[in-house]
Amino acid sequence: MADDARDEFSYLPGQAAHLGAAVPAADRLRLDLPDGRVLSAVRLGAQRPRIVLLHGAGLNAHTWDTTSLSLGEAVLAVDLPGHGDSSWRDDADYRPRTLAPDVIRGIEAWTDGPVVLVGHSLGGLTAAAVAAARPDLVAALLLIDITPGAAGGSGSAELRRFYEETVFDSREAVVERATAFGLGGTLEDTRRGVFHNTRVRADGRVEWKHHFARLAQQALAAPAEGSPAPLVDDSSWDDLASVAAPLTLVRATRGYIDDEAAAEFAHRLPGAALVELDAPHNVQEVAPGALAALISSALRAAGPSLPPTTVAAPLGAAAADPTADPA
Repeated sequence: MADDARDEFSYLPGQAAHLGAAVPAADRLRLDLPDGRVLSAVRLGAQRPRIVLLHGAGLNAHTWDTTSLSLGEAVLAVDLPGHGDSSWRDDADYRPRTLAPDVIRGIEAWTDGPVVLVGHSLGGLTAAAVAAARPDLVAALLLIDITPGAAGGSGSAELRRFYEETVFDSREAVVERATAFGLGGTLEDTRRGVFHNTRVRADGRVEWKHHFARLAQQALAAPAEGSPAPLVDDSSWDDLASVAAPLTLVRATRGYIDDEAAAEFAHRLPGAALVELDAPHNVQEVAPGALAALISSALRAAGPSLPPTTVAAPLGAAAADPTADPA
């Protein structure tokens, strides 16, 4: 099968077989936003999702595939604006509070709410902004390897070097570059990740789907004068302090949260739980079973506040904008 002719869900059977899991129903969802942009998401499972997953910067909804398969529950994995099949923002503003309104629209359109909301990295801070703005939509909140005080270690400089090249002759060339930088895990994992995170242009060349590949110098480095606002500021601490739902921080032992950042989180949010998993920053890809167990536990604990399970709309059906005026 030609790589660019693959269906985005064609990897699921192999991933499910490796995990000993069932292959769920899968669909790509699209929501038209009021300003003309599109919000996109992946739904796995035949029921209305009660778990919503938000990925980190430079990733996409499919980063959650193995965790979702391990869960065995219906999930909604959203492509954050500027990532995956969601539209880029013309203003290149990808701060959590800017992204949150789009995510809220997606939760309203594609779930019966409230949900267990799980966010990794930038998705975690976006999830906090969602929970602060709309507590009625969030029954439990899990942050995956991120706090507003987490510096991200030395990875930012390495990623800036990685994104010095953003257009390639083929997806295999992207795989070779990722491998050279030590990214992506096994060769099979890297090829799958590159497939989901790139697109073939009209001229046959390959480019990254996410906007951050072009904004890496600004988005991943300390901003210089005249550059866009930093992704993380004290507003995320304010959001976390406002969260009414049970809050859990999952710290990766080889991730972005050092001891100082973990201590600050515990001091600011003494009522939150803190769990450590032996994994690098992308916990959902490296330790999906352990992470799925934590999410399942949160789902069980939130059970009384969650809506009953209902069958989702037929696969392929377009979601309506719940805030739109009736025709």
